[in-house]
Amino acid sequence: MGEFDVVSAPGIEARVYEAGDATGGAGVVVLHPWWGLNADVIAFADRLAAAGFAAAAPDLYHGDVVDTVEAAEQRVRKLDGAEGVAIVRATAEDLVAKLGDSGRLAVLGFSLGASLAVAAQHPALAGTVLYYGTGDPADAGGTAPILGHFAEADPYEDDEWVAQFATQLRSAGHEVTLHHYPGTGHWFAEPSRDAFRPEAADLAFERTLAFLGRVLRGD
Repeated sequence: MGEFDVVSAPGIEARVYEAGDATGGAGVVVLHPWWGLNADVIAFADRLAAAGFAAAAPDLYHGDVVDTVEAAEQRVRKLDGAEGVAIVRATAEDLVAKLGDSGRLAVLGFSLGASLAVAAQHPALAGTVLYYGTGDPADAGGTAPILGHFAEADPYEDDEWVAQFATQLRSAGHEVTLHHYPGTGHWFAEPSRDAFRPEAADLAFERTLAFLGRVLRGD
C-alpha cells in the first residue's frame, strides 16, 4: 500500500497517491479517467509497485470522485486543461527527483488520463501507455515509444481516428504498438465498471509490464 503526498508548482497544488520504491530508478505517472482518482486507479498503482515500479497518481479533481457518466461529464467540464497538464508535469518532476539521476519515467493514462499522458511530456520520458484514449499527436513531442490498449467497440474512440493517431505518431518518429481487445468496450480494464473484462484487463496489464520493463529497465 502507498500513501498520499502533495506536489506543487506555481499556481497549482495537488495530492498524489504514491506507491513503490523510487530508488529502483523506474517510475510511472498514472493518470485517472474521468471518474477521478478512485479505488481502481489506486489499486492499479499498487499493482505497478508490486511489480517493482514506483507509481505516482495525481488527483486532477482535487478530491472529487464520481461514478456515473452524467456526473463525469459534468465534472470533466470543470477541469482546466492547462491546470491538468501542470499537475501532471509537477508530478513527473517530483517523481524524477525521487528516482535520481539515472531514473527513467513513463506516463500511463486511462481515457481522459490518456489525452493528458500524450500532452504532458517530460525530458526524462521513456515511454507512454494509453488505455482506450488518445489525444493530439502534435502534443506528443520527442520520440518515446507508445503502447496503446483499445476496445473492440468504443463510442469514445473511433477506430479510424485511432489509426490516424498512430500513423501521425509514427511519422514523427515514435514506435507505436496498438492492441485491440475482442469483446470489450470502453473502461474494460477498470474493475468497478460494468464494462470490466478480467481476461482482457489481465492481458493488457501483462503487456504493460513487459513494455515498462523494456523502456524503463532494459528488460
